[in-house]
Amino acid sequence: MATVTTRKKGTVRLPQEQRVSDIMAAARQVISEKGYENTLMSEIAERAGVVEGTLYRYFDSKRDLMTKVADAWFEEVLESDTELPRIQGTRERLRYLIWRALMSIRRQPAMSRFMLLEVRQNPDYRHTRSFELNKRMTAEISLLCGQAIERGEFRRDVSVPILRDLIFGCIEHRTWSFLRGEGDFDIDEVADGIANVIYRGMAAVDRASKSEIENVVERLEKVAEKLEERAGGKR
Repeated sequence: MATVTTRKKGTVRLPQEQRVSDIMAAARQVISEKGYENTLMSEIAERAGVVEGTLYRYFDSKRDLMTKVADAWFEEVLESDTELPRIQGTRERLRYLIWRALMSIRRQPAMSRFMLLEVRQNPDYRHTRSFELNKRMTAEISLLCGQAIERGEFRRDVSVPILRDLIFGCIEHRTWSFLRGEGDFDIDEVADGIANVIYRGMAAVDRASKSEIENVVERLEKVAEKLEERAGGKR
């Protein structure tokens, strides 16, 4: 009599990458709804369809998990940008980069708050992936301002690092009330305001006064024409 071998049905195991992806997606959903402070690992596990202990196989702590989620979001913001190459002109490109930073804060306030209050307060922040991603974002504005200085479009008496800090300092200061849940901001208005202050304040003297000089010359020409007409009439 032939022996029949029976196989027990085993649990279908997801590939590690898929499981990690599911956990991070669940974590992003929970932090977006509740904020970092009120996020529970047990709820993340439940939404990801795993037991809580599974989370700690892939992430050291809640902070570690959330930092990786924030990094993935930050990278997504940078990688998904297809608009910048199409935009022409220093002022418009500057305005767009400011607008993009403001929009990312508007879309993900909980993630932005976590980055500001938790990730950047880490003593090892400068050695983290978060720091490298932040450098990529700020480098775009630094490059833009540096090129404008080299072309003579911007003055040379203000350094690029100071310009960069002014721009991002304005963004953080203007959105802080929103991140605390105490106010709101108009993205277009703030983007225009910061871009105008920087662009007009940094415009090289000859460029800044060009339109004024043209107006004065035009007026002088009109005055000269009138004087000639009067002089001709007296002859």
